[in-house]
Amino acid sequence: MSKFSRTWWGERFITALESFTDNNRLQRGRSYASGGKVKSFEIDLNNVTAKVRGSVNPYFGVYKEPTYNISIEITPIAKARWNEAINNLSSKASFVSRLLLNEVPENIEDAFSELGLHLLPHSRKDFKTKCSCPDSANPCKHIAGVYYLVASQLDHNPFLLFELRGLSKTELQKQLAQTPLGKALSEELNAKEVAIEVSNSLYTQPEKQEVADKPSVREFWLGTKRLPQTIDVPTVGSVPAILIKKQGDFPSFWEEDNSFIEVMEELYQRVRTKNQNLM
Repeated sequence: MSKFSRTWWGERFITALESFTDNNRLQRGRSYASGGKVKSFEIDLNNVTAKVRGSVNPYFGVYKEPTYNISIEITPIAKARWNEAINNLSSKASFVSRLLLNEVPENIEDAFSELGLHLLPHSRKDFKTKCSCPDSANPCKHIAGVYYLVASQLDHNPFLLFELRGLSKTELQKQLAQTPLGKALSEELNAKEVAIEVSNSLYTQPEKQEVADKPSVREFWLGTKRLPQTIDVPTVGSVPAILIKKQGDFPSFWEEDNSFIEVMEELYQRVRTKNQNLM
């Protein structure tokens, strides 16, 4: 069976659901999601609402195609715990940089599990679901179908993982940008490009300067001040491939199933190492 989601975060969402949901109902819900039976679908932070076309079933007294109302509420992370999570995320440069560049790191769940929290679904207690259909089982196939649509939405918006836990992408990036690491990266992201100046020559023209006091022979060779005993190696302040990473894994022009950033990284690596054996 082909994959319903094309990204790791969508697949992990489904895998998490499968760990505590009846597989048969999930598969029936999958057919509902892919069969166009969901008439409307809306996500507002941790609340999901949908209208789903049902099936004719005389056994339940249903003789014409009904429309069922579905509501799914995902348990949000409390505000105080969100502050703890953001403090933990902001202590790691890799998390801060990728989240501010509209990427969700593959190991993001580790930062939450360290605090006893979960970003992805973890158990049945994470969901409060309701469907107007006569099926007493929960989740029914209609709810399961909406689960799969949520997973497909994650392909286009990985930050939906945060929104489903009660924190919008805007608020997340705002709080991260206020941290020391976030401020340093924000300055790099917002740095203005230096205007190109036209030069009259391809070579640097030396300029003569008069020396007021001629140094002694000792000062000429040794200088007037002692050299430092240790030399601090400067750290690189720039973010590599920042223009590409600003667009995220799936920019609007990218129609492939794999990540645009991963493809570009592989391309640059091949170009960089292509002629190493000739040196």
